[in-house]
Amino acid sequence: MNRPQLVIFDCDGVLVDSEVIACRVDAACLAEIGISITAKEVMERYVGVSAASMFADIEARYACRLPSDFPEQVRARLATTFDAELAAVPGIETALARLPARRCVASSSAPERLRHTLGLVGLLPYFEPYIFSAVQVPRGKPAPDLFLFASAQMEVPPVECLVIEDSEAGVKAAIAAGMRVLGFTGGSHCGPGHASRLRQAGASEVFDDMRNLQDFLI
Repeated sequence: MNRPQLVIFDCDGVLVDSEVIACRVDAACLAEIGISITAKEVMERYVGVSAASMFADIEARYACRLPSDFPEQVRARLATTFDAELAAVPGIETALARLPARRCVASSSAPERLRHTLGLVGLLPYFEPYIFSAVQVPRGKPAPDLFLFASAQMEVPPVECLVIEDSEAGVKAAIAAGMRVLGFTGGSHCGPGHASRLRQAGASEVFDDMRNLQDFLI
C-alpha cells in the first residue's frame, strides 16, 4: 500500500481515553437495575461495539428487558462523568498536526456522544464535519458497513484508506472493508495480550504511542 489518502480514526480508546470510564459507568448503571456484571466483563465483551448491540446482547444473556429509558440514563451518566474525567489520548494532537493525509472519525458511538467527547478534549476542530457513527449504517462493527460508509462519504476508495483501531471488532471491520488497519494499544484499557489479539484480528502493525503514527504512513 502507498501512503494512505485517508486516515480513519476510531474514537473511544484511540482519540479519547474513554473506555475504562465508559465500562465503569455501564457496569454501575446495570447494577442499579439488578444486573451483576463487572467493568472488566463489560470491557472484555463489548469494547468496540455499539451501545445498541451491547444492550441487545445483555437482554439475551440475562433473559431480561432493559427499561425503555435505560440507554438515555447511561448516556446522561456518561456525559457527566466524561465532563469530570475525560482526557485525550496522549500524543494525539501532535499526531494530528503532523498528519499528511485527510482524516475522519468512524465510531460505534452515537453522533452526539462523539461531538461531546471530542469537544471536551479539544479535538473536534480536527475532524468536523467528517464524523461518522454506526447509527448511520445497517450493521455496526465487526461488519464493514461503517468504514465503507466513511470512505464513500469522503470519496476515497477503501484500498487507499488506513484505519486506526483499538478493538478486535474494529480491526475485523476494517479488514472486511478491504482497508489496511493499525492496532493502537496506548489506551488505559489495553492490558497484557491486547496487542497480540489485535494482530490476530488482522492488524498489520500495532503501536502504543500516537506520536509515532506518522512512522506507519508509508
